[in-house]
Amino acid sequence: MATLILTAVGTIVGGPIGGAIGAMAGQAIDRELFGPGPRQGPRLRELALQTSSYGSEIPHLFGTMRVAGSVIWATDLIETRDREGGGKGAPDTIRYSYAASFAVLLSARPIVGVGRIWADGKLLRGAGGDFAARTSFRLNLGSEDQAPDPLIASAVGPARATAMRGQAYAVFEGLALADFGNRIPSLTFEVQADDAAVDPAAIAAAIGGGGVAAGEPMAPRLGGFSAYGGSRRAVLETLAKTGGGWFGAEGDHVTLRSGAGPARGLADAGLGGGRGVRRIAPADQAPRSVTVGHYDAARDYQAGLQRATRPGAGWREQHVELPAVLSAGEAKQVAASMLTRIDADRRRRRVACGWEGLTIAPGDRVRVAGEETLWRVGGWSLEAMAVELDLVPVALATATALADPGTVVAAPDRPRGRTVIVAAELPPLGEGLATQPQLIVVAGGTETGWRGAALMMSTDSGTSWSIAATLPTGGVVGSVVVPPGAAPAAIEDRGGSLTVELANDAMILSGADAAAMDGGANLAMVGEELIQFGAAEPAGPRRWRLSRLWRGRRGTEAATGTHRAGEGFALLSAPSAVVVPIARPIGTRLLLAPASVGDGDELRPVEVVLTGASVAPPSPVHVRAARRPDGGLDLRWIRRSRAGWQWSDRIDVPLAEERERYRVEVDTASGGTRSAATEGPALSLESDALSVRVMQIGTHAASPARPIMLED
Repeated sequence: MATLILTAVGTIVGGPIGGAIGAMAGQAIDRELFGPGPRQGPRLRELALQTSSYGSEIPHLFGTMRVAGSVIWATDLIETRDREGGGKGAPDTIRYSYAASFAVLLSARPIVGVGRIWADGKLLRGAGGDFAARTSFRLNLGSEDQAPDPLIASAVGPARATAMRGQAYAVFEGLALADFGNRIPSLTFEVQADDAAVDPAAIAAAIGGGGVAAGEPMAPRLGGFSAYGGSRRAVLETLAKTGGGWFGAEGDHVTLRSGAGPARGLADAGLGGGRGVRRIAPADQAPRSVTVGHYDAARDYQAGLQRATRPGAGWREQHVELPAVLSAGEAKQVAASMLTRIDADRRRRRVACGWEGLTIAPGDRVRVAGEETLWRVGGWSLEAMAVELDLVPVALATATALADPGTVVAAPDRPRGRTVIVAAELPPLGEGLATQPQLIVVAGGTETGWRGAALMMSTDSGTSWSIAATLPTGGVVGSVVVPPGAAPAAIEDRGGSLTVELANDAMILSGADAAAMDGGANLAMVGEELIQFGAAEPAGPRRWRLSRLWRGRRGTEAATGTHRAGEGFALLSAPSAVVVPIARPIGTRLLLAPASVGDGDELRPVEVVLTGASVAPPSPVHVRAARRPDGGLDLRWIRRSRAGWQWSDRIDVPLAEERERYRVEVDTASGGTRSAATEGPALSLESDALSVRVMQIGTHAASPARPIMLED
């Protein structure tokens, strides 16, 4: 009779969970607690390597989970070739890069969104939505009006591209594979399937196929849950076992119940053979400890394990893998509550009652007259004109337990921001000589997570672009807020100052003493001038006031009076200062633009003009004019060299050019201009000269002019 009734209860829900409900309403929970079950439930395997096997299980996700998903579609590798000029006498270089487009199925039910994404364990996309590698990303949430993805439809044809309604999947278009060994990396996704933590009873109703109603709330609420396994019954059993729940009939459905609640009162009539029949299993039949495996959000959803133990007899251990997101304390509470319930379930109570027992269904809560214990009906039978109920005590959950999730080294999630580049043609920073124009480029990011960029260059006003260099290391970059005024380069500028605003809050500047500055400390690019500073003081958010300036370093004194607000500032230090050779003639206008995952698809170009400053000698110094008796002038000057900044022998500097040549431009009293050439640092002039400009002719370019006004 009992079998018939329990089978009828099971057939209410139908499908693969029908038999499970009937069994759990009877004796299946007892067998699950005191013996191994025959079915394979869900396991902690969602962070395993990503698969693309046909027929793989796709989980129903609830709450927020980290899952690997399954690759359901992919293109062949997309190869791109970029040709880079090798300069004088050097062959061109061809650089190959690879990308791939593919789709990953995430959940068999709709989701709300996706947060972080990991590739080979490293953060590919942060919580802010910025990617560490260049890609186009689309997320299909699984709505009922979901359309086929346009990329997949264009590749396989509209007739074969399914909309996959009710299933959530992500599409990567053109994911750059350089950081992953030119292969599709193993991805895991932080999937937000619901807006908040989920009640286990609501999960049971969602996967019950219409046969399970949303019953009484259960604790604890799960931060996330992955429903998969051999059958729906296995998932429901896992939820019931770990949450202290059981199933009961209610109308044409069954509900998942737990804890205290409304109870029927009944009297033990003692019909058919005795009153107050009780039994209790030996203590050693219950597990001595229970361990619960779970996912811990505090550890980036890595698997955790919490254990609860009891004193007394016994040696058995029970392990439960719960594919749910729980904190360490919640998992500890689940383990302790399970241990308490298992120990309480050793007790059994049989009640014999009259025909009123026909209205009591398996799973109902009851209280026996004269007793305080709250029971639930685990079995029902009709024998000898008496209704006998097998009762199981209802054990309440234990108090909140304390547990430590341990330490995890999580991938840093910092926004990358956009790239800021500062570039100019300047004299080489080392002692070597440049044989072709070269730029000094320093890059940084507006956020602390900036991780490098490619430097794109155009020589035809932006019509075409090519990769000029890679900027892998971030430097200290910003812009000028208050420019310095003109000042001599021969002495320290103690009256002037410079205020700059840096690109992000993590960038800082510090002072240096004279000895350190003489060794090259605090060398900065400010527009087209090289400046060193001895003092740096904070002047507001990201702003610094620089003073004790050494101006016009390495022959850049011609730019001391050209500064303006908004021009670039960069601290020149290895390895952030990247030297970019440019195989173009002097006078060429270049467009430079950074390209990184934080910069988007639109280039933001910066114009740089090749002036020859990197290959030209510095202008002569100490120009002197002496009046001759006939009224003419004798000019004298001292040359400088682009190879003699250290003046090592204290006598003369090396020429560093193929030959010594100078050009002198003379403005005359009649308003005309004439020029003269000389191969030594001296020249005699006519008496009508008003002003003179002296420049050294180098192998590759002429130096800036050194002017002198002549007195009468």
